[in-house]
Amino acid sequence: MDYHSIFAAALDPTRLLSAQGMTPDSWQRDVLFSQARDILLNCSRGAGKSRVTSALALHTALFRPRSLVLLVSRSLRQASELFRYVKQGFRELGRPVATLKDNQCELEFLNGSRVIALPGREETIRTYQSVNLLILDEAARIPDALYSSLSPMTGVSKGRTICLSTPFGQNGFFWREWHNEAVHWTRFRVTWQQCPRLTVEFIENERRKFGDVWIRQEYECSFEGRFGLVYPEFEKCVGPLTPDPSPRSGERGAMTDPSPLTTGRLVGGIDFGFRNPFAAIWGYLYRDDVLHIVGEIYKTQTTVDQLADLLPKGVTWYADPSGPGEITMLRMRGHCVREGRNEIRLGIQAVTERIRTDRLKVDAKQCPNLIREARLYHYEEDGGETPVDADNHALAALRYMILRLDKRRLRVS
Repeated sequence: MDYHSIFAAALDPTRLLSAQGMTPDSWQRDVLFSQARDILLNCSRGAGKSRVTSALALHTALFRPRSLVLLVSRSLRQASELFRYVKQGFRELGRPVATLKDNQCELEFLNGSRVIALPGREETIRTYQSVNLLILDEAARIPDALYSSLSPMTGVSKGRTICLSTPFGQNGFFWREWHNEAVHWTRFRVTWQQCPRLTVEFIENERRKFGDVWIRQEYECSFEGRFGLVYPEFEKCVGPLTPDPSPRSGERGAMTDPSPLTTGRLVGGIDFGFRNPFAAIWGYLYRDDVLHIVGEIYKTQTTVDQLADLLPKGVTWYADPSGPGEITMLRMRGHCVREGRNEIRLGIQAVTERIRTDRLKVDAKQCPNLIREARLYHYEEDGGETPVDADNHALAALRYMILRLDKRRLRVS
């Protein structure tokens, strides 16, 4: 890049994106030209918030000598991803300023400026002071204690703070600051409709896979209180099933027909446990492929031999495959038991698909523990895809059963 182009980039920070082959969206231009000291970016997934803040970081370092720019996120991996965009922009500009240090976490320029990527740990951050630009990536996931340690760093230098994030529930400083009009922030809300790279077709496909709550939070910038639950739409399945088609367990698990509705196929799921709860749920799969869950057993400190008497007969059970001994014992006691499937993510997908297509109904009176678990079962706060291993015994039984029932629909072997 020649001197004329570099001078033009100094006056127009959007040229840092153009140099990388990107056409800035109108909101990105507004952010890059904003003179606000403190900015909150509440943005849809894929809107380009990381790109625009990386350009702002690079512009500050190149054209404001002796600037200290910190890129902070909860993990070094996330901070490094934003830092990678900074380095990419620097290369595409033709590296207009010589570097004294260039590694995976730090760029130091001959003009005295530094750009540093840091994980969100107090012990690694407190040493930095007089920060000219503080960028907090995935700010909704940054703990309050960490934010309180970071905030004073721009006081003496009168530096800027940019918090960028997609919402993550109704908690944390990002949520509070977004709604606290008494605190002076310049706020940018960028939904998927403002991003030409996100199409209606893509959003509707995401909606089919993950539901309305997910779309509102991940793409429409809404702080959803139920975010983090594995099954945020489970409540739509819960209600009275009348007439009540619950199988009744009589002497030694004998079945009686309580109503004409019991013409469906009797199916159930079992999750074995002794100190942890043993959970069994069962119901009817009808010809319209709607599964009615109408009963449960939820017990601790109870042997499989004792439980065999409590389980209703005439049910095809799909059980935890890690309990072959228990499965054999139940078969010896006259129960039809098959191995379930224990792929957690695929099982969650199968259950979620039934919830969203109204093919799962749960009796509110007969299944209290299944409903209670669904209101608690959640993902780790680090944004991973593996749920917390708790509150998932009756839900595991449901997952074993549905994954076997719907294997053809899911195209799994």
